[in-house]
Amino acid sequence: MAKHFGIGAIACAATILVAGTADASETEYKLILTSEAGDHDSPIGTAMRRWESLIEEASAGRMQVEVFYQGELGGQQELFDQLLRGNIDMMITWPQTSYDQRIGVNYIPYLVLGWDDAIAAFSPDGWVRELMAPIYEEIGLKYIGPFPEGFGGIATQGRHATNVEAARGIKVRSQPVFPLPQTVNAMGFEAVPIDWAEVYTSLQTGVVDGDSSNVIYWDYQYFGDVLDYFVQSSHNFSSYSLLMSDKVWDEMDAADRAIVETAARDVIDRQFQEARAEDERWIAAAQADGMEYVVPSDAEMTAWVERVRAEVWPGIEASLGAEIMDVVRANASVPGE
Repeated sequence: MAKHFGIGAIACAATILVAGTADASETEYKLILTSEAGDHDSPIGTAMRRWESLIEEASAGRMQVEVFYQGELGGQQELFDQLLRGNIDMMITWPQTSYDQRIGVNYIPYLVLGWDDAIAAFSPDGWVRELMAPIYEEIGLKYIGPFPEGFGGIATQGRHATNVEAARGIKVRSQPVFPLPQTVNAMGFEAVPIDWAEVYTSLQTGVVDGDSSNVIYWDYQYFGDVLDYFVQSSHNFSSYSLLMSDKVWDEMDAADRAIVETAARDVIDRQFQEARAEDERWIAAAQADGMEYVVPSDAEMTAWVERVRAEVWPGIEASLGAEIMDVVRANASVPGE
């Protein structure tokens, strides 16, 4: 029986195939699964363990998955680099745009404008998924599907803003991924790109006044002692991606691929069902603990949507191409409709 074991560059996490029989359906796998964010008990941690258990169960233990949580194997960019090199096999991640700017489709601001809109767009036959999968394929990754969390916001200390004028002078951390910093700037804030692992220290030391583009869970659970407000700007649909390195995907036969994808689909479907309720639960928990939850008025939201689309979308088109943005404009919802 052939065996595929994970050893090597990061915590012995490179993957090699040991010579054996040619029957790939009998191959034993030791797969490395990780994420840059989320501890053991977080929604992502729970999802990774479910993906692990379903793969192992469906393969009768022939395919083993080893899970590493946030920070255990490195930072966000480092992990994505290792995924592309095949030293990590699977990730639930906010993909980096350093290899292909078109991955920024996942981060286009105000791409969708509500839960029903998001569910339709990111479904297996939805227009966003159909747009994204070929892009990942070109850089050597299998895009299995989205891991939705909800709509991101702006969490701050001391003061908050629901319009461009009030946002002036408020420095907020942004994920260092195009076009999120540009989006936050267009909303009136001052974006400071910072890796996730450095956010808490940056808040404590005054490098930034807040965090942006995350659902309330992260800002409440990780920074609730230093943040006072969460403004539900909903400028981004916070969605991680389930990805697999082509180096292991390409050597799998159809049966083993089906095991991985079927298990992932269970995780994705469950997350779509639970994400909205989970987000609402953390909104309530944050409010109960004293964090003020602020929802902009319809007029304020429309103003932000129109301003961000007008200022940021042309720059996105210059990076991602007119073909992609033509699809986005043809499918994106109009505020108020």
